[in-house]
Amino acid sequence: MTYRVIALDLDGTLLDRQKRILPQSLSALADARAAGIKIIVVTGRHHVAIHPFYQALELDTPAICCNGTYLYDFQAKKVLAADPLDSAKAQKVIDLLDHYAIHGLLYVDNAMLYQHSSGHVERSIAWGKSLPEGQRPTIIKVNSLREAANEAQSIWKFATSHQDLEALQAFAQQAENELGLACEWSWHDQVDVAKGGNSKGKRLQQWVEAQGISMADVVAFGDNYNDLSMLESVGLGVAMGNADEAIKASAALVIADNEQPGIAEVIRSRVL
Repeated sequence: MTYRVIALDLDGTLLDRQKRILPQSLSALADARAAGIKIIVVTGRHHVAIHPFYQALELDTPAICCNGTYLYDFQAKKVLAADPLDSAKAQKVIDLLDHYAIHGLLYVDNAMLYQHSSGHVERSIAWGKSLPEGQRPTIIKVNSLREAANEAQSIWKFATSHQDLEALQAFAQQAENELGLACEWSWHDQVDVAKGGNSKGKRLQQWVEAQGISMADVVAFGDNYNDLSMLESVGLGVAMGNADEAIKASAALVIADNEQPGIAEVIRSRVL
């Protein structure tokens, strides 16, 4: 089988625990690019939190952001396609966040906004400070998440987190069943909430087919539940060794965890 596209999740997949790309991955992906294979990042992240990885990979493709909510062109610095969450639904999500006392980080336009700090926010800010100024994500404290949601032009998603996983699960079920929203686990204690119908797999398929390529010609790497839609729809879906068993069971191939050069090995043995 000849593969023409490599789709990469970031956290828990391409990135190790220190949020770095392994040198073996960088080398294999550079060789794939040189061979004419298209490489695309497909992430739950906001585009403002991708800069160091996008630049390290030397990509010219757009990035699929916020679990498929939008496609972002880094060269033109603009959104190419998007299905944002409407303001009225966003207000209802905030009602649920208040009800369950769950933390919400709001992804809008060109920034990530929070009203109250959390471990997730603090870690993101600390990571940003470790980067060169031009690569730092825009994370802003606001007085009111409700007002911020009303003022935003585009609402990409809420990244919600809580130590009480049962409360988080109940919140996600209500947001999904009553509001019709897309709720996907992107980390062990984080559920991403976006407009219903959005997924990594759906946006990836739109982009791939626009290039005149079939999803059968795509290799995708992922580790979490928000990756399932693409792992199950491509020619070769590859789950990381650190993924839950349910993710591994849905993938065509399971490799080593994100601390090992498994991605590079697959590229060299299956793609190049």
